[in-house]
Amino acid sequence: MEVIVQTNDKKVARLTALVMADGLREKPNLVLGLATGRTMESVYAELVRIHKETELDFSACTTFNLDEYVGLVESDPNSYRSYMNKHLFEHINIDIANTHLPDGMAEDYRAEAQNYEDLIAEAGGIDLQMLGIGRSGHIGFNEPLSALFSRTREKALTRSTIEQNSPLFDSPEQMPTHAFTMGIGTILDANRIMLIATGHEKARIIAKAVEGPVTAMISATALQLHPATTVILDEAAASGLEGVDYYRWFFRKEPEWQKYRKEIQ
Repeated sequence: MEVIVQTNDKKVARLTALVMADGLREKPNLVLGLATGRTMESVYAELVRIHKETELDFSACTTFNLDEYVGLVESDPNSYRSYMNKHLFEHINIDIANTHLPDGMAEDYRAEAQNYEDLIAEAGGIDLQMLGIGRSGHIGFNEPLSALFSRTREKALTRSTIEQNSPLFDSPEQMPTHAFTMGIGTILDANRIMLIATGHEKARIIAKAVEGPVTAMISATALQLHPATTVILDEAAASGLEGVDYYRWFFRKEPEWQKYRKEIQ
């Protein structure tokens, strides 16, 4: 796991988008695993800007989202399909048929989950998986005690997750209590993983996820087991890390990141 610390959230978004764009240039048929949430909105805004300014081509790209609420139709403004359309898909030249999310209205949960796994396999697996992190340390909707090698499935949401996400709904009672999510094992199958987090409210859980022991109580700790995980943080989110000075030094000195240092000044 490599940890990259940036001075503010704007630089986090910019750097993340630049890495995603380079991945797409290197492999036009890139398979992207995508996430939702407030932090990702700024990343997608940067990605859209790069697309418009440089004609970044998404036409051969395939995407798979981490999760979707159970019981919401695609057109519901709170569905993750609506989120992705609004913040990314409607602004780039991607074939909408190549964008995938679990079907929140599926009647057979197990069949839908297996279908999603099959679609990922048919696409050749995920090349680059994007992640945020929840207050309990969950990635996707892999709540505490999720098996570290779990696969896509329907999952009951914890009270903490419901409290965190319900303000996004017109009424808290409209917040679903279940969701489909890629499993931790599904996520770990990706060739490369990038987790981003910003703000002081994420500092405590980031410290546990990055530097703490691997535990099913904090699903993000499983990323320590992946050979190609990059965590990109602003100073606020990195403030609880014991190794923060080393992480700052790493970004300044590692040749791999040299070109990005120039582009985010």
